[in-house]
This record gives sequence, structure tokens and C-alpha cells, in this order.
Amino acid sequence: MSDDANRPIADFLGLAGKTYLVMGVANRKSVAWAIAEQIEQAGGEVIYTVRSDARRESTQKLLKDRRVIVCDVEQQSEIDSLAQVLADENIRLSGLVHAIAFADYSDGMRPFHETTRRQFLQAIDISAFSLTAVCNAVRERFERDASVVTIGISTTRMASESYGFMAPIKAALESSIAFLTKSFSRFSEVRFNAVSAGLLKTSASAGIPGYVDSYLFAEKVIPRGRAVTTQEVASTATFLLSPRSSGIVSQSVVVDAGMSTNYFDAHVVGAVTAASVD
Repeated sequence: MSDDANRPIADFLGLAGKTYLVMGVANRKSVAWAIAEQIEQAGGEVIYTVRSDARRESTQKLLKDRRVIVCDVEQQSEIDSLAQVLADENIRLSGLVHAIAFADYSDGMRPFHETTRRQFLQAIDISAFSLTAVCNAVRERFERDASVVTIGISTTRMASESYGFMAPIKAALESSIAFLTKSFSRFSEVRFNAVSAGLLKTSASAGIPGYVDSYLFAEKVIPRGRAVTTQEVASTATFLLSPRSSGIVSQSVVVDAGMSTNYFDAHVVGAVTAASVD
């Protein structure tokens, strides 16, 4: 039997003593932070990256006594610098968490066809291409069977006006995991998966115009009557990082508390039709 199979139940996930790179912590409400906490609680070591010196300063209290590296993924030079730091210190990564997303809604939420080239290309660079760019740069730092997890959304086919132009961006991100899995299979067993999360109450999402109303609606549609939590999404990601999920490869795992199965809930339909009559 393998060493992982013989681990005591206290280390069921097999994360203890392993090192993970977590990208995207902004504050305590971040999905990245919830994942990092779970890794640390399981005995793993986390190296954090943040996008700027200002973000490192703002997270100083949260990430006290932890290793934090500045890496603005819009700058290839900073991605290369991150890879060089890991190489210089001979750090081996058992996994990577990519929880980075950005879209410029400074002009408000507008119809999709009015999305500008600059907005779209910046969003896809930061939110989608960065996964490929980072993984390529640090490929020599991965353990042979490392696990990479990115954060997607529960559906990229629903034209939700409250999410602006990010659904096509997330579709590109989630498609990338299949191609990265295939590319990396030429020289490793590194696997790539996405956690496709339902609507979450995070600081980033709260800043999206109209998002709060969609979040409240989601709670009405979800069978249990309450939204999926950041911790639930993080737990799925942590499992995907672990050897226990070694058979899950190139998948988008939906974590939405059943929202997508219940859009035609009788109470919701009734409320809408009653409002239409009024």
C-alpha cells in the first residue's frame, strides 16, 4: 500500500508537511484565505502571493508571520520573479490555488455588447490567462503529482446581468484546465481542476453592481433556503488539493448547494407570477 493509504485518520487528506502556493488573498472573506486556513489546519505550509505592496500592507495583520510574495500577474516579469524565488529556495510545491479575478466595472454595469476591448482583455489576462502563465513559470517547482485548483463559477452559460462580462472570462478559465492537464501530462502527473462556486458573500462580489440582489434571489432558489458558503467552497478546493482526490482530473466541480436544480421552485414561480399580476 502507498504511504498516503497508510496515513493516520488525523491526516486523512495527506496535506501535512507539504507546501502550497495560494494566490488571491485579499481579506478574511476571500475564498483563497479560507482554503489557506484549511491547508494550515491540516498541517500543510502555505506561501502566499498578493498583487501589490499595498495589498501586502493591508493583509499584514491577517498574514502575520507567514511568507508573502508580491506578484502582479499582469506583469510577466513579476511572475518570472516569483518562479525564481521558488527556484532559489528549492521550494517544491504540492499544489497551487489560483483564486484571482478582476473586472473593471468602474463605469457601471452595461449591456454585454458594450464591453470594451480594454475591459475584456484586461479581465481575461488577470482572471484566466494568469493561470497558464503562472503554471508555466513554476512548472519545475511542482511535485510530479501536484494539484492545481482554480475558482470558477457555477454556470458560464447563464447570462446573468449582475455578473457583467465575467462569465465568458470564467468559461475561458475553466476550459484552460483541460488543456493544461494535457500539456503537463507530457512530463508529469500534475492535475488541474476548478471549483465552480455559486454566489458567495465576499468583499469582491459585494462591489459588483446588482450582485447583492442576485445573491438574495439565489437564497430563495437554493433548496435549503440559504446560500453556499465560502467555507463549503474552500473545503471542496482543499479536497481537490489532496491525494484523496487523485482520480479527479480536468473537472469543474459545481458547489452551489443545489441552486441549479431548483430554478422552478413553486414558491419562487408563484411569487414572480403574483408580482406580474399585480
